[in-house]
Amino acid sequence: MDLSIENKALRHSKRRKPDFEELYIAVREHEKKVYTDAQLQSLPDFDSHSKEWEIRKHSCDRLFAYLLKKDKFLRILEVGCGNGWLSAKMAALPECYVTGLDVNMAEISQANRVFKKPNLEFVYDAFNDNTFEKERFDIIVFAASLQYFPSVVSVLQQAARILNRGGEIHIIDTPFYNPMEAARAAARCRSYYADMGIPEMADHYFHHDISEFWGFNYRVLFNPAGLLNRLFKKDPFYWIAINK
Repeated sequence: MDLSIENKALRHSKRRKPDFEELYIAVREHEKKVYTDAQLQSLPDFDSHSKEWEIRKHSCDRLFAYLLKKDKFLRILEVGCGNGWLSAKMAALPECYVTGLDVNMAEISQANRVFKKPNLEFVYDAFNDNTFEKERFDIIVFAASLQYFPSVVSVLQQAARILNRGGEIHIIDTPFYNPMEAARAAARCRSYYADMGIPEMADHYFHHDISEFWGFNYRVLFNPAGLLNRLFKKDPFYWIAINK
């Protein structure tokens, strides 16, 4: 693969700015998760929200080691890349070209400003059937982003459509619930955003069940129910890989 691919620093969509964008950034500001450029450069080692970032550091390290073993050029897409820290980490792989996609212009603009690498680009757009008409990817990553899509089946079908033969979809840092847990979690979610003064955000956060992967060729690469993980309570999230 020719690494001379033009690095489009920032692609703009002509679509109308989605309502989700304004709600999401308001939540981030309320949670004090809008980072300075210096803080962003230090992620996932930045101390604020240390438990969260400890978990995300572990999952990032596992994913990086897994991709490194591929030992070939990888065209990687991260869907819902936010401020781009994970895309930037993956761009450190020896042979790759990484695209980070998000509907949050503020974070995409910051990612473009902070992370300047010839094999990395950031795209401001929603993820749907029309987002990538010609591009194809070897790896598609959903890191803490699948919960913002109403249908797991629909979004995975969209992702599979733009995978190269033998490509993989990876889901990390994402909560899953059984039906009873999902109902309770949805109630807590609505209460959380209502207390924040941003109740509309609950309409954009979805509580998925692991059974929604049935019908896909998937593997569980990390199971939080494992004995050691339950003993030490290190990581509450599954790592799911789906092969095309």
